[in-house]
Amino acid sequence: MSPNDAIFSLRGVTKAFAGLKVVTDVSFDVRPGERLALIGPNGAGKTTVFNLISGAYKINEGSIILDGVDIAALPASRRCAMGIARSFQNIRLMPHLSVVENVMIGQHARTRGILELLTPLWMTRARQEAEAQLAAFDVATYPNQAIATLPYGIRKKVEIVRALMSRPKVLLLDEPAAGLNTNETAQLRDFLMRVADGGVTLLVVEHDMSLVRSLCDHTVVLNFGRKIFDGPTHAVQEDPAVLEAYLGRPAHTAATPRAETADHAS
Repeated sequence: MSPNDAIFSLRGVTKAFAGLKVVTDVSFDVRPGERLALIGPNGAGKTTVFNLISGAYKINEGSIILDGVDIAALPASRRCAMGIARSFQNIRLMPHLSVVENVMIGQHARTRGILELLTPLWMTRARQEAEAQLAAFDVATYPNQAIATLPYGIRKKVEIVRALMSRPKVLLLDEPAAGLNTNETAQLRDFLMRVADGGVTLLVVEHDMSLVRSLCDHTVVLNFGRKIFDGPTHAVQEDPAVLEAYLGRPAHTAATPRAETADHAS
């Protein structure tokens, strides 16, 4: 794929902590509307890459390009306003607020500051839009219920809807299926397909390979902070370098990679 076809690209991205490189020369492109998985063994650097993209960490080398603009030097708030949103492996909703109030908060990136957030007009419009988004994604059953009282799977969906309130071009999902059972994961997959069908490009860190195979058409694999695979998801389990990274030895027969549930390179 030509870089000109990409909505989002990493170019030679490198990150070191105290001189130790945890991400080295990572490059990949993401097409508009694509559903890309970023996978790898424990400690591969997946969450670190997410933190570099979102602006939680600064890169040491390379470029992070969104719609042709290098955003690597921009603060996280500016990246969000330009179209980068994310969810987290551990839910970061406000437990004392209601479902709709949590979703309303996701619109902050589109405001001109705290004063606008406090105006009655903004509050009315924000609530209406939050309720509409919850309804659009079938999460409108308990709009006024405290988020802490709802099942874990519902809270996961609410966090993603909140991220969508910033109207992102690219949505970063960090272990979206963590803590979900098989039925909840299947519901999440259908939910994320609807998000993608709405025009949002997905970049997913995930250890559940069944979800990766059913959701993502493109996969990038990291190992020790380096890219070892970049291609169609259906080819991942047949790639020798990927099999060796997951199994710890050369593999002569295809097997399903099993990613770890956490990423210590963060």
